[in-house]
Amino acid sequence: MPSQLKHLSTKFLKWRYKNISNKTFTHIMSVLVGLLAGLASVTLKNIVYFIETSLEKGVLISNNGIYFILPIIGLTLVFLYVKFIHKEKLNHAVSSILFSLSKKKGVIEPKHIYTQLIAAPLTIGFGGSTGLLGPAVASGAAISSNLGRLFHINSKTRSLLIACASAGAIASIFQSPIAAIVFALEVFSLDFTMLSALPLLLASISGVLTSYFFLGNEVLFKFTITQNFEVKDTVFYIVLGVGTAFASIYFTKMYFGILKLFEPLKSPKYKLLVGGLAIGIMLYFIPPLYGEGFGFINNLLEGNHIKALGKTPFDKFISNIWVVIALLFGITIFKAVAMTTTLAAGGAGGIFIPTMVMGSALGNVMAKVINNSGLGFAVSESNFTLIGMAGLIAGVLHAPLTAIFLIAEITGGYELFVPLMITASISFLITRNAIDYTIYTRELAKSGALLTHNKDQSVLTLMRLDDVLETNFKVVQPSMTLGEMLHRSVAKSTRNIFPVVNKDQALVGIVLLDDIREFMFDTSLYENTKVETFMHNAPEHIFYGKDSMKTVMQKFQNSGAWNLPVIKDGKYIGFVSKSKLLTAYRRELINFTR
Repeated sequence: MPSQLKHLSTKFLKWRYKNISNKTFTHIMSVLVGLLAGLASVTLKNIVYFIETSLEKGVLISNNGIYFILPIIGLTLVFLYVKFIHKEKLNHAVSSILFSLSKKKGVIEPKHIYTQLIAAPLTIGFGGSTGLLGPAVASGAAISSNLGRLFHINSKTRSLLIACASAGAIASIFQSPIAAIVFALEVFSLDFTMLSALPLLLASISGVLTSYFFLGNEVLFKFTITQNFEVKDTVFYIVLGVGTAFASIYFTKMYFGILKLFEPLKSPKYKLLVGGLAIGIMLYFIPPLYGEGFGFINNLLEGNHIKALGKTPFDKFISNIWVVIALLFGITIFKAVAMTTTLAAGGAGGIFIPTMVMGSALGNVMAKVINNSGLGFAVSESNFTLIGMAGLIAGVLHAPLTAIFLIAEITGGYELFVPLMITASISFLITRNAIDYTIYTRELAKSGALLTHNKDQSVLTLMRLDDVLETNFKVVQPSMTLGEMLHRSVAKSTRNIFPVVNKDQALVGIVLLDDIREFMFDTSLYENTKVETFMHNAPEHIFYGKDSMKTVMQKFQNSGAWNLPVIKDGKYIGFVSKSKLLTAYRRELINFTR
């Protein structure tokens, strides 16, 4: 049977190469991955809905006391799945995709197709305070990557199709095709050209159609704008932009701070227990932190803050608007804490939707403060709720255009376009100046694995040291005589540089042909002169696995050398030549830009 499948696959590939151009096939594949990514998104939503509905029917989450138990149950199920089936640590969904694009040529293992479909619903359905967007994008990207490998698509096109899958997933979840395209461009650092625009558009449309087919006209946010933008509110939107910027900085720093706090807990079991109890306590006092939080956002948009807050220990004080404001501000503070604790405890999920929940709470809080300040101001609480979401998305993800178009499409029009631009741009500018990288990209940037819109930087990121490493150099030892070096190494080498290593294969110096040229024919020196007499230090060293290609290029520039030795785990393994490095750079640049 496998041989028959291989035969059929070969026949199809031959037919495809003969009858369908690469461009046309890319367009066909973009539609297919958009549909499949949309299907993965719909599946995720339905599984989470099934789990939450099942728990509600069991009258489990009507009692706040059960909040102590549910997150631990969900995290335990995820732990068991990861330990016995997945068998490797769950990585952040979008970050792992970005890493695969920069360092694995867009190759993603098949198991990531279904892992997020299992782990994320178990996490969120049982109260984990994360989002489904990241898992949906990850599942769609894995589908796209493996389809690309199946049909022998090159790495550049495969990377484009992964971005198409992310667009399809987002378009399916939010039914917002334009925002989906913009997200792919901003987060995956694609250049907006005709080569990328049409596949992204096709994938986005197919993702939306998948959502309509399975969910009908059901939308996440049932909202219609009743109050348009008024110029007199401009100052408040500027203040909201500043507020969401500081909230974005807090969100990002809290994320990395809590992850660091969990590092001393080496055992996943301890992380699960501590994280599960912490989430349970937060859910007891602040029920809207349960799960994704779309219901919370919808209730705020409808002006029903009592329903949004749910049953809390502070119900007898809920008639006081300032208590409501305090509780909503608590959600602004603790959503980031609950989300990161869920991930640190071993749960799965994304950060996109938690930023929306946090932003909606902050925007609503600001509107309520303005309206109840007694200064005679009146603003639309629903509008501020929406624009608060845009501010957090722009700040936390460094994606202002995604924020603007997403909220504009959610509202079904562009009446709020001006305040969206004001708040999102201010939030982005302040946050971008305070924090260089997002939650998605910080670790990648540290390891030199981050693709950006800077072509030079991206080309260097895509290059691999293994592709330019040369190992055909004759190694000598410091104790060798000149005669031994000439007969054993120089006479048999085509290179003019000789690495000097000790018995542990550690590099102690180099000898150039020019260093021994004037002594080569003086036979009286052959027996008495050692290699250590001629050797000297290399102008610079390249450290395998530590130095990025950008660092390698910088070392060549600073040292002026034409060849630099490469050290791995303290041992010499070869050289990199400037000429081969520049040739590889030029070749990668051509592939990247065509």
